[in-house]
Amino acid sequence: MKSLIDEWRYVAGSKYIRLIFIGPMIAALFFGLMFSQNQLSKSPVVVIDEDHSEYSRQLISKINASQYMSVKSVYASRVSPETLLANEQAVAVIMLPNQLGLRQQQGKSTNIGILMDNTMPSGLSGIRTAIQEIIQTENMTLSMTRLVQKGMDAETAKGMVSPLSLQQRMLFNPTSSYVGFMVLGFVNIVVLMITTSAAGSIAPRLRQEGKLFANGKSPFQLWVRSVPYVVLSSLSLLLSYGLLKQLGGMRFEADPYLFIIPLVIYAFALSLMGMLIGYTAKDMSKVSLRTSLVLYPSFLATGIQLTPLAFPEPFQMFAWALPMNWLNRLIRGMAFRDGALTAYSQELGALLIIIGGVSLFMGLLFLRETRKVSSSRIPLLNTDILPSSSSLLKSR
Repeated sequence: MKSLIDEWRYVAGSKYIRLIFIGPMIAALFFGLMFSQNQLSKSPVVVIDEDHSEYSRQLISKINASQYMSVKSVYASRVSPETLLANEQAVAVIMLPNQLGLRQQQGKSTNIGILMDNTMPSGLSGIRTAIQEIIQTENMTLSMTRLVQKGMDAETAKGMVSPLSLQQRMLFNPTSSYVGFMVLGFVNIVVLMITTSAAGSIAPRLRQEGKLFANGKSPFQLWVRSVPYVVLSSLSLLLSYGLLKQLGGMRFEADPYLFIIPLVIYAFALSLMGMLIGYTAKDMSKVSLRTSLVLYPSFLATGIQLTPLAFPEPFQMFAWALPMNWLNRLIRGMAFRDGALTAYSQELGALLIIIGGVSLFMGLLFLRETRKVSSSRIPLLNTDILPSSSSLLKSR
């Protein structure tokens, strides 16, 4: 307990308390406001209308009325797409060919072209869906109109033209809000960076101060020093998630008093991993560089910007050793899908395995250093016990 009290005193006088609360809060506030619009709902497009008919003008009005697209300009003749997309004033070019209206009246098919700038795929959000919906609606309307004109009732005509209809519903993140994955990932990364750096500096700091074995030679006296970082990191994450829920509208359905359990387990795994990474560092300045071993893989492979399912299986297996991988899965399961705590025993068990494995390796390193210190002190004690030759001469 002396080690725990000593570490709480150190943390209380250090910058860690300010960093662990202010850093994630700033990230949540800044990125939450930045992505508060959730997604690009009106992608700018340009239309090349070579037909100049009443039907083409109606089609352009329907494109502009779509919730996914906004027509910025209409050109009467063909222009190079490279010119139209050069200054990023539009993300797509829609081409309505000549005789579009005439062929529509004659009941003939016509190809409509769409050229999309895929250098920034996020700008194309919803364009493909919107175009397909417009074309499908037009086809069904025109076909039903012709069948009704031939004497068929509307219900039978609809059954012939479109016998099956699709109804879809987006669950848990229906607006594709960036707050629910990208912004949340930034907040988690900030906490990871601060916590691993602080916890990783414990052993080098104690070694420099000559206090590594001050409270005994049991690895537990070092392990228990992670508790302050666990408590503060868990509280910081919970407060940051609350801020994202209130500010950015992030979905969070889990009860806070239940979700604090996986947060505490995650914070233990993260803090102990930081202690293990920084244990052999010669001084505290070397710890920050070592934490990149956890920081960058956690950012890339744990589902912050890209689902882990998109990675090859070896990369997915590598992510199992990262605590943030399991935290993100717990957030998606408990907070977003409103899952029960008991349904995520696999994720909690994985974090406990990480805690056990890291504690074992750190304990072995601690005991090895204990034996080295003990063996180096034995010769010194022997030389202190044996009288020197000069002292014997003086006594004579």
